[in-house]
Amino acid sequence: MQILAVVEIAKKGEPDDNDEKLACFSTCILKKLGTLKENGEVDWDKVQEHMLKRNKSKEQINRVSNECANVVLGISQDEEVAFHCKIICYIQLSKFNEALQLIVKTPKLATNLEFEKGYCLYRLNQVSEALKVIENVQNPSLKIKELKAQILYRLEKYEECFAVYRDIIKNSNDEYEEERETNLAAVLANLAIEGSDLEVPPLREHTYELTYNAACRLLAQENRDYKAVLAEAEKKLRIAEKMCKEGLEEDGVSEEEIENELGVIRVQLGYCLQLQGREKEAHALYTAALKAKPDDIALVAVASNNLVCLNKDQNVFDSKKRMKSATHESLEHKLTTKQRRNIAYNQCLLAFYTDQGEQCHQLCNNLAKDCIILAADAMFIKAVQLSKEGKPKEAAKLLIEHAVGEKELSMKLASVQVLLSQDERKDAIAILENLNERDRSLPGIVGALVTLHLADNDRERASIALKNAVAYYKKNKETTENLGELWRQAANFYLRGGELKIAADILQELVDASPSDTKTLAQLVVAYVQFCPTKAQSLSKRLPPLHDLAETTDVDALESSNWVIGTKVVKKKIEPSPGKPVSDVIQKKHKKRKRKGKLPKNYDPSIMPDPERWLPRHERSGFRKKRDRRNRDAAMKGTQGAATGASDLYDITKMPANAKPSPNPRHSSAVETSGPRQQQRKVQQKKKKKGSKW
Repeated sequence: MQILAVVEIAKKGEPDDNDEKLACFSTCILKKLGTLKENGEVDWDKVQEHMLKRNKSKEQINRVSNECANVVLGISQDEEVAFHCKIICYIQLSKFNEALQLIVKTPKLATNLEFEKGYCLYRLNQVSEALKVIENVQNPSLKIKELKAQILYRLEKYEECFAVYRDIIKNSNDEYEEERETNLAAVLANLAIEGSDLEVPPLREHTYELTYNAACRLLAQENRDYKAVLAEAEKKLRIAEKMCKEGLEEDGVSEEEIENELGVIRVQLGYCLQLQGREKEAHALYTAALKAKPDDIALVAVASNNLVCLNKDQNVFDSKKRMKSATHESLEHKLTTKQRRNIAYNQCLLAFYTDQGEQCHQLCNNLAKDCIILAADAMFIKAVQLSKEGKPKEAAKLLIEHAVGEKELSMKLASVQVLLSQDERKDAIAILENLNERDRSLPGIVGALVTLHLADNDRERASIALKNAVAYYKKNKETTENLGELWRQAANFYLRGGELKIAADILQELVDASPSDTKTLAQLVVAYVQFCPTKAQSLSKRLPPLHDLAETTDVDALESSNWVIGTKVVKKKIEPSPGKPVSDVIQKKHKKRKRKGKLPKNYDPSIMPDPERWLPRHERSGFRKKRDRRNRDAAMKGTQGAATGASDLYDITKMPANAKPSPNPRHSSAVETSGPRQQQRKVQQKKKKKGSKW
């Protein structure tokens, strides 16, 4: 093949992309002539310069062509330039495995191909190995730094990724500046999701990608004024949606590609609305995004997961279908660790809701094994499933085994609740008494222990629980609120038990701590009246006078208040009608005379009347519906099934308005965000043909 012919074919863009030999042959020639730039573009000025050089004849050019052809055909194996070109051709043809194998087999020619090797490993999802290759490069070039940043992003090492991007942006000035800024914004959003306190620079929001990533960053923040943050994020997402649609339409992008880009923004908007409690709007956005059948399988997974969260324990048929889309095998390298974790947790919840006991146990065990962070939550769902199966002791044991760290108190209290639901009071008391001293002295725990001991008629142990808690707060001098609350509980306990002296001592301490508390002072006076009237008399002088209290009391309001007496006997104020004297309004009601009931003419007192005589005829037990003569000969043929009945039973759209969801083992499912996005080159795809309608 003549060099001129190869150059002309390459210039016109006619070479077949699937013809590996032709692509490699053309690349080798251009590389030999020095007309191929570092970024892969052809320098046509240099091609013309080569053609016009007087010392380069056609014979010499043909010789270079033949040399390149021999390299491609494997005759000459010592040409590094040709070898490099062949590797690039494999990469361009997406044959990353072949390129990697060739690099490994010929290390002599691959001494300077760290970038190509790292890129192939990255595209083959061997990300950790790719990072090792890149980190061994001394004085890395800009393209190697770019690849390293992408690898770190995939490995979710966002702080290191941020440092690399900051270095790249600082030391570069080319047409890819906006793309790098978009990628940096995606890194910052993920840092916010992780709760990093790293100081980050402010970024522009002049493109829809940057505005979208700014909204993702806002959604990840947990400020006190979270409602305002969510409103601001919603505003940015709507702006990004508008900018995206208008910008891509101006660029002449196809409708299908525009919808794919808008789908990402709309799913994130649905997540934002779901966090605000606007579930109907969020449901509509998720459903519309999935109806468009986007190419991004990660987007499908996130939208499907969030729909499962909205369905909760209703519409389980739809939830099963959605969960299947959210747990596809191909999503392993498309979702972040947090996204995969939340979807796995929701899968456990769905198995619980659908009464798939064995599957629920298996999924919970897998989640606890693969994700230590959610091990306690997974075991919580498993314990609820065990309790549902009538195994409360096994459930309680499982909860206590995983009651460690921050989850210790909540898991132990859950085990107590499970045991009490099955009337296992002794085991529940044992768990509460074995809590650490600080947790055991909390007012709520003390109250529960006292109630349980009193249910067992064990006043002594109830009294000990109160005394120990009071002693703990006196010794450690922690919050006075808890101590005051415990004193009140103890005083009420002893007053109800008739131990007035102990109750009086406790109330005296409360009065000394807060002399202005008239309610406690009144209780103390009542207690002293029983065994020490003189002290009660002296203390009663500190109470406010009765006439002061009576002045501020509205007697009419007290008489008409329905919390004192029932609403049926509340004294009603009668307003006189105009033109009538007041004396005419207040009159005695005349008693109506009861008329004697008339019996039917054929009444027989010896026969018991029909007890169902007051019911309509069609509601009586003896009623038989007349057979329809029109269909008396019709007979059902074949199995009819119960498809509609079964589907209606679990269809959320056909549930009654007053139907209540079953109690959840956890307050809510894990809702997932589609997350920040890095800017990528878009590949135009062929439109699918629509099927004809019947």
